[in-house]
Amino acid sequence: MGKEISCLKSYILSAMLAEAISYGLQRKSAIGKQKLSERCFTSFLGFDGIKRSIRKARNGGYTMIIIRNGRVIDPKSQTDAIMNMAVDQGKIIAMGPDTEELLRTSPAAGTKSDDIIVLDAEGLVVAPGLIDVHVHFRDPGLTYKEDIHTGAHAAAKGGFTTVVCMANTRPPADNPETLDYIRSEGSKTGIHVLPAAAITVGMNGETLTDMALLKQHGACGFTDDGLPLRDAALVKRAMDEAVRLNVPLSFHEEDPAFIETSGVNQGEVSRQMGIGGASALAEDVMVARDCMLALHTGATIDIQHISSGNSVKMIRLAKQMGADIMAEVTPHHFSLDETAVLKHGTLAKMNPPLRTELDREEILRGLQENVIDIIATDHAPHSVEEKERPLTEAPSGIIGLETSLALAITNLVHPGYLSLMQVIEKMTVNPARLYRLDKGYLAAGADADLVIFDPGELWTVTEFASKASNSPFIGDRLIGKVKYTICGGGIVYQDV
Repeated sequence: MGKEISCLKSYILSAMLAEAISYGLQRKSAIGKQKLSERCFTSFLGFDGIKRSIRKARNGGYTMIIIRNGRVIDPKSQTDAIMNMAVDQGKIIAMGPDTEELLRTSPAAGTKSDDIIVLDAEGLVVAPGLIDVHVHFRDPGLTYKEDIHTGAHAAAKGGFTTVVCMANTRPPADNPETLDYIRSEGSKTGIHVLPAAAITVGMNGETLTDMALLKQHGACGFTDDGLPLRDAALVKRAMDEAVRLNVPLSFHEEDPAFIETSGVNQGEVSRQMGIGGASALAEDVMVARDCMLALHTGATIDIQHISSGNSVKMIRLAKQMGADIMAEVTPHHFSLDETAVLKHGTLAKMNPPLRTELDREEILRGLQENVIDIIATDHAPHSVEEKERPLTEAPSGIIGLETSLALAITNLVHPGYLSLMQVIEKMTVNPARLYRLDKGYLAAGADADLVIFDPGELWTVTEFASKASNSPFIGDRLIGKVKYTICGGGIVYQDV
């Protein structure tokens, strides 16, 4: 509670300053900004006012946020400029260079002082709230690993305001009841939690779900992620139905026929470890098949967590031929190669596996050439006990929501592979386009889903908001720190 009061006190001090400015009370001479804000605080609020503001913040009660002097980056409009922003009633109501003018012209001008929060974003980037199209919140059924609420907390800490949950829960999201549960719990979290539904009943790869019914119950797309769909004729039928419903399909591309040991690339490292490994061919053959099926059906498809350089080349060709394909890559696949398994063991085991440095280099080219459209985490929490099992017995997957943006800045922006604008595009407007969401951009009238981050702050990966800690990046020094996440006009995360 002490930290909460301290944070809100700073908010209210800023709010007093904002009201003072709006009524022309700020003097250029004797009273500096800090003294003026303290005087306003003492006169207008007091301790009871702080407690009242805490209650309002918890209940989403603030009606206006003023963001000052931030570097606004919006890929949709290609905006990159220093400006201020006003947020009210869940919407961006104005963007411009003059805060005082925003205060005078906004509908909330003249509201009570404890109804305004002023955030100083000087030196910070203000961008659309990040969108992750690939998370596993393990809820229902596996909540000892993660649940919707802890997953959403981890997302907010990472700057994400919208996430798409995969369907491989227990039971799978192949029925209206499970979808309704995910949507209901997600609505309590402060961010947008969207469910994808399973393509096949029970995720058994045999019978298509009632996709039309599941869409009516909130499915934003369909996927059997975690398992490949081996029946090509069934995949074609799913694509035909997806075209009719105007929804995307997302595919986990690994043919079990070419996997001896999952989670580790079949190559030099697997040979050193004396295990069979998972061949890149397992991914390549399924990517080639689904690219051609997408071309022939006109379906919108997402090739998930691409890991193979050859798959990047095939997607490039299919796009050139006119297929409606988007491809996603995880931060771990553009940051690490197969040798990470030698250092991190099970914390570097995932499906598809980390592959060779040549594969990673092709992934970087794919990002630069927009063959790969989306950066997605494949946030896959597991318990400590599970990841402490021997390599061949431990489950695959790592968490990623809280390190995604920083890994992109550290390993893509700073080495010069992508600009900050390009990274944000692959984490906002492109994911929104895949799922037909009216999100991922900044403009007057748009939803007030924002991330404010310091693009140059160095920090060390230590603790997580997630229930899980299965990450190979623990102890790493990364660049870029989320300072605030704002969703629906409310602050859902602040770096204290």
